[in-house]
Amino acid sequence: MADLAPQSVPHEPPVPPGSTRAALRTAARWRRQIFAVTWLAYAGFYFVRQAFAVAKLGILDDPTLHGVLTERVLGVLDAVYLAAYAVGQFLWGMWADRFGPRVVVTVGMLGAIAAACTMGVSSALLVFGGAMVVQGLSQSAGWAPMCKNMGNFFPVRTRGRVLGLWSTNYAFGGLAAPPFLAWWAYQVLGSWHAAFLVGAATLAVVLVVFLLFQRDAPPDAPAANAPPDAAPTASKAAASTAAASTSTPPAAARRAPFAPYRAALQDRMVLTLGAAYFLLKPARYAILLWGPVLVSERLPAVGKVGATVIPISFGAAGVLAPMLIGWLSDTVFRSRRVPPCVLALAVLTGALALFMPLTATGSAVVMMAVLAVIGLAVYAADAMISCVAAVDFGSAGGAGTAAGLVNGCGSIGAVLGGLLPGFLPGTALFHGFAGAALVAGLLLLPHWNRRPATPSP
Repeated sequence: MADLAPQSVPHEPPVPPGSTRAALRTAARWRRQIFAVTWLAYAGFYFVRQAFAVAKLGILDDPTLHGVLTERVLGVLDAVYLAAYAVGQFLWGMWADRFGPRVVVTVGMLGAIAAACTMGVSSALLVFGGAMVVQGLSQSAGWAPMCKNMGNFFPVRTRGRVLGLWSTNYAFGGLAAPPFLAWWAYQVLGSWHAAFLVGAATLAVVLVVFLLFQRDAPPDAPAANAPPDAAPTASKAAASTAAASTSTPPAAARRAPFAPYRAALQDRMVLTLGAAYFLLKPARYAILLWGPVLVSERLPAVGKVGATVIPISFGAAGVLAPMLIGWLSDTVFRSRRVPPCVLALAVLTGALALFMPLTATGSAVVMMAVLAVIGLAVYAADAMISCVAAVDFGSAGGAGTAAGLVNGCGSIGAVLGGLLPGFLPGTALFHGFAGAALVAGLLLLPHWNRRPATPSP
């Protein structure tokens, strides 16, 4: 095709500069739209994911379920959910490459809604167990496909800052969903079942918005065919070719779909990030899934709604954390990702170790302050390891695979976060989490001065 010079098709006029500027403005509008709709979609998943954490308060107080859905059983159910979630993390990225993020995310949302509705109308143990497997697989259809979706619209030079801001979605979901669901379940409708049903209804609304405004990649949106990195003088044909290259995997990748996984498994830095994320994730998920129960045990006088509202400080700090650590990494540490992670893990170790003695005061203010510090530290390290660092240190053709591998390792660790609070007393639980955070920091410490091969500008 090299012999087909532009002058060989005189009937096609050159692209006027004004049209190029209009195309770039349209592409910018599409980026804003995709950012907003995928941010909302992933946050929406949490309104179903957090329903079980909210419902636990009512389940444990339900006299018809005494001896059936005990704390240990609820812990096992969380572990079942998280095991299914971990399996899904390793699989959905490949399916998104084949069928597109739109199909995979839609299937995930429909599965999550169906599982939540099932738990909202039943309290049978076997039904809960099956629904938790479906919920785990469905929830894991969100992260990797939507990261791919974002990568299709945003150029490499801006992904660090953009993904740092975009990563606030899961912190916001964990912040907003519990009080919203608790209010409906315990104040309005007076039943723990309502937490599941209201969460399902909320995600159904988000699904409609997603279907209306989401597109998989610029080629799917005719007005956004200009590639993210196109120069203002690029021709239509060059823009179309470059945009298509952001969403179509090369033939070699299609023939050897597991080759990127083999390469990632041979990368020491990727494996170190995976190990650190495995150790970090239990603390975050224990508070995320058991926060209301943990607060209720330490502050029994606050009631069910109060026990659900107090952990808001954990999520509120988590919203700020990805933006803060991203700024520190790019400016203070000059694109070094490890130093802010190590510092965040050091703060997390101290806060977790002091959780029990500090909350023994019985003060709601102290509880909120401690949870805020834990949230700031754990979400900062979480966002940097699972998103920015994983993509930075992945190979040029396997950044997504590296991120999937790191997140899969973290999801395995999250199983412990859902399981252990049902079996261990508070002191042993939080000391164990503190020890794990300390080991994670020590694993990363030797890489303090390491930079990615192509740091973000």
